[in-house]
Amino acid sequence: MSNVLVAIKRVPDSSGEVLLTPDAQGVDGRFVGFTISNHELCALELAVQIAVATGGEASVVTIGTEDAAEQLRSALALGCTAATHVVADPVGLGPSDVAEEIAAVVRAHEAEGRSHDLVLLGNDAADSGDFQVGIRLAYLLGRPVVAGASVVEVTDGVATVTAEGALGTDTYELPVPAVVTVLEGGVEPRYPTVSGRMKAKKIAIEERQPASSSPRGAKRVKLTLPPPTPNQVQILGEGATAVDNVKKVLAELGVFSR
Repeated sequence: MSNVLVAIKRVPDSSGEVLLTPDAQGVDGRFVGFTISNHELCALELAVQIAVATGGEASVVTIGTEDAAEQLRSALALGCTAATHVVADPVGLGPSDVAEEIAAVVRAHEAEGRSHDLVLLGNDAADSGDFQVGIRLAYLLGRPVVAGASVVEVTDGVATVTAEGALGTDTYELPVPAVVTVLEGGVEPRYPTVSGRMKAKKIAIEERQPASSSPRGAKRVKLTLPPPTPNQVQILGEGATAVDNVKKVLAELGVFSR
């Protein structure tokens, strides 16, 4: 039996135009809505698969304002059976602060008799690009860690982790308990069912206050956006006068020969 905890974050939906907050410290999600990142959706899928295969439990934790309960409900609808909400404004928290809060939840659950054999996180934060939380968490918990995993399986107390390395695919075997950060692409996240959403509404979310009263903060200078991709528009003409030009362009693209 393997119990898995997944750390998620309420992040702006980046499928549309990405805008930064006025202080350039984060992504502005006011006009695009909020979601769970693709990395974390894959981590949730792996957690549910491992829990089902081993007869364990998949749990989810987040650190955020009251609105972040929406993302916890989404994770519960995908198959997690327990959720923990550390109610805090993530804007003032840096990677070390987030790692400490997750570690505090893991330790508190262990003291209550709820151990987490595996902690999964997204490989990086979709809004701030931080890659540090998983490594810092593993250090705080004294656990082995693999970053950038695509597939994770647990058998007889050993986690087999597949990750893409510089020279190809790498496979690691870790004794559990362990920490793994997940990249999207290794598994296909499931969609929540109607029954899953109904069950999620009935599950009580555990709320906790932050373990630290003096966070270090992000110490981030600022985020920047890449310059827009240059593009050109060529007017081929109007009506019948454009036919020859259209044929010429299609021939250049290889759609048909002249």
